[in-house]
Amino acid sequence: MTEPSDRVTAAGAETAATMLAQAASAWPDTTAVIVDDERLTWSELYTEARLWARALRAAGVAPGAHVGVLMPNCMDYVRLFYAAGMIGAVTLTINARFKDDDLAYAVHHSDMDVLFIGGHALPHMDFRAMLTRIYPDLHIWAGGPLDLEEAPRLRAVFNLGDPRETVWPTRDDFLAGADRVDEARIDALMRATSPDDHALMMYSSGTTAHPKACMITHRTLSMIGASFAERFGLTPDDSVMNPLPFFHMSTMLPMAACRASGATQICTAHFEPARTLRQMEEERVSFGYLSFPTLVNQVIQHPDFKTRDLSALRFLHTVGPADLMEKYTRAFDGAQYINAYGLTEATGVCCYTDPNDPPAEATQVSGRVFDGVLAKAVDPVTGKDCSPVERGEIWIGGFCLFDGYYKDPDKTAETLVDGGKWLRTGDMGYVSGDGHITYDGRLKDMLKIGGENVAALEIETYLCAHPDIQIAQVIGVEDDHLFEVAAAYVELVPGASLTPEDVVDHCIGQIASYKIPRYVRIVSEWPMSTTKIQKFKLPRDFSRDEKIDPKSRL
Repeated sequence: MTEPSDRVTAAGAETAATMLAQAASAWPDTTAVIVDDERLTWSELYTEARLWARALRAAGVAPGAHVGVLMPNCMDYVRLFYAAGMIGAVTLTINARFKDDDLAYAVHHSDMDVLFIGGHALPHMDFRAMLTRIYPDLHIWAGGPLDLEEAPRLRAVFNLGDPRETVWPTRDDFLAGADRVDEARIDALMRATSPDDHALMMYSSGTTAHPKACMITHRTLSMIGASFAERFGLTPDDSVMNPLPFFHMSTMLPMAACRASGATQICTAHFEPARTLRQMEEERVSFGYLSFPTLVNQVIQHPDFKTRDLSALRFLHTVGPADLMEKYTRAFDGAQYINAYGLTEATGVCCYTDPNDPPAEATQVSGRVFDGVLAKAVDPVTGKDCSPVERGEIWIGGFCLFDGYYKDPDKTAETLVDGGKWLRTGDMGYVSGDGHITYDGRLKDMLKIGGENVAALEIETYLCAHPDIQIAQVIGVEDDHLFEVAAAYVELVPGASLTPEDVVDHCIGQIASYKIPRYVRIVSEWPMSTTKIQKFKLPRDFSRDEKIDPKSRL
């Protein structure tokens, strides 16, 4: 393992709030963050975060309290995150796509003390209506101390940015309390907050059970942000286009990198490719952190794409099958493609392409772990370390590990092993001697076809090589003959026309016959979680009439 640089090590002694204070001192007039058409400089953001911190204390939020945030992306979200960190509280970022059951679980399980909801995206997101469905007592709540049997620690709900609100406490009500707390109290709380205190509680997606609450400290968040800034040479002259949600580590990590470097992060409440392209040109965006094909496709297929000046773009980050990524490298001429590997439990992304690596490797290799991070592949059956040419479960170690799952010691012990030194990711891949990771599918995203283990990713990668296929997702479906066969969901590029039989024909003679999908459905929409496709929600209700026998196509 290569040790982290002095810059990264120094960041580990800081909290998000103290790093914000340093950024405000070093780059006071540089834009810190843009959310749609609202922007704040580093000094403005620091000043406003202090005001919100005073308001939190006036609302009874103490160090260690859990502050829930259920909002679309907005500047208030940013203010709340930094304000909570200033007083030693933990920000609980709640997935805005949660349905009633998951939200009720998160409110109760997290021991939430206060909840902030936002009406910023009405009528598309109505969190007030959701809460009153879950907790009927809120229908008659008039803003006093809460006493909900289902959420015993929850004492208040503030409804920000909702013009309809006349009963629950609003943004103005919340901020009115700031006058009761002096600035010296915030300074004292900032000094008392340790880098090893929790900065974030973030629920990661579950497939069959409720999501798990990952606890992330200020130290790991600050160090991984500084590592990101260092790897890509970010400075106050850089700007990062990041349209992903604030409840996702794919936004929290680049935000940490920006406060470590003075760069600007550009965000949006609702992704619109036309606005994204306009801002990329006007703000001279140097890092396109678009992350997922679902977003990149909208950008490059928009009529404005060929007319916008994107010459300032140095890096484009997204992940997906190699053939699709190669298409993106051709579309964004002049920008270096950045691959990555990570997960919430590793404080987001702990492994990115190194700009010094050969560019051709980027579409094939996920990247190299940050200095100070360990990686190895382990045989999931024997537990023995794999050689660089052997496929195994990816294990991660070093400074980036999360602090465990909240109130779930058993699952934490299953995930953080060998005395907490290693994180079992549940992902499969290859790890070179110098820490380069090649992701190769989920450990549990495997098909058992006729006794052969087949990675769904292998079939997906081949399908995406077809010029008319934009996205492919493969799942296993029970089969009388082979025990399990592949079923492919396919989204076509705009204007393309393929039948399920055409997709099967594309595979015949090119991949092993048992890997060829027996079922194919052409789709235009996906079950989504944030910007990721929730594969486990894809229907498995295939009828015998839909089955395609490759032999019959010869």
